[in-house]
Parts: sequence; structure tokens; C-alpha cells
Amino acid sequence: MRDIVLTASVSVDGYMEGPGRDISWHRVDEELHQHFNDTLREAGAFLSGRVTHELMAGFWPTADQDPEAPAPMAEFAGIWREKPKIVYSRTLEHADWNTTVVRDVVPEEVRALKERPGGELVLGGAHVAAAFLRQGLVDAFRIYVHPVLVGGGTPLFAEGSAPAGLRLVGTRTFGNGVVLLHHERGGGEPHGPADSAAR
Repeated sequence: MRDIVLTASVSVDGYMEGPGRDISWHRVDEELHQHFNDTLREAGAFLSGRVTHELMAGFWPTADQDPEAPAPMAEFAGIWREKPKIVYSRTLEHADWNTTVVRDVVPEEVRALKERPGGELVLGGAHVAAAFLRQGLVDAFRIYVHPVLVGGGTPLFAEGSAPAGLRLVGTRTFGNGVVLLHHERGGGEPHGPADSAAR
């Protein structure tokens, strides 16, 4: 069965975007971008919400047509175009670039998707991630922590996510200071206030 892996870049204080949807603080250099390519090339599909999909679709389909584009960017343009994509949206009527529009996150449909052959399912976008987390549908987390405090914006984890114990399975520190934290579900249940008070 394929895993659903929530993949995101966040600030040290936990935000995916700063105020006004600012992501200029993301420190993506050639080393990190090549790592993204090497990881995402093996994915079976990309899952996202409408906002994330439209941001990606507004840039990546033609990014490799720019002769000045760095090699990792040009490479990722091809990966993004060719990879199957599912966008969860109740308002989007149509999407190009090998994309299927799905109206709601339905657990039975997600589990059927996981049963299909292929690589892991890469989940991105705060709002759709919250829907998956509420229903316990995320199997692993690949979180890239950027060395910056943004002070506000869109948090990666919204209130209402289902509690889950996690097990750290890998870390990596990049030359630009970004740290990858790779967790999988497991490692016991999280402790609630009563448990903490009893210690």
C-alpha cells in the first residue's frame, strides 16, 4: 500500500507562508532543489488543494523554456508536468497538466488510491493537509524547516488535527541551513495534559 507523505517547507515558528502569502523567505538553492527533484521524481502522484495547484500551474509548466533557468528548476518542470496530480477543490471546474479534480477528501476513496500500484502520494498545501490530518490519512511527514522566523501567516498544522504519535526516521541538514525532519506515524500515542501532570 502506498504512503501519503505530507511534504512542506516551514519556518522555525511553524508557518508555510508569511503574511500576505509571502514565501520569499524559502531558502531553496540548487542543492535543496536537486534533493526535491530526486525525491519527488519517485512519487506516484501529487495531491494538493486548489490554491497550491494554481500556484504551481501558473509557473512550472513552462519554467524549462527559460534558457536562464538553473538545471534543477528546468528538470523539475518536466517532473511536475508529467506526474499525475489530484487537486481537491469544490470550486475548480477543470485543471490541465495531467490533473484530476476531486471535490472532497473521502477516506474510502483515498484508501482506494493508496491501494493502486506506484510510488508514494505526496501531499502539499495547508488546507487540504488539514482535511487529511483530521481523518488520520497521513502516513508520513517530510518537513523542511527553514532558518527564519516569519511571525505570522499560514501555519502548517491547524487546530483540529487528529493526535498522532510519530517516529523520527531520518534527518538531513543542507548547506543553506534548512533541516529536513522525516517522521512516520508510530512511536506511541501523544501524551495529553493528564499524562503530563502525572509525571
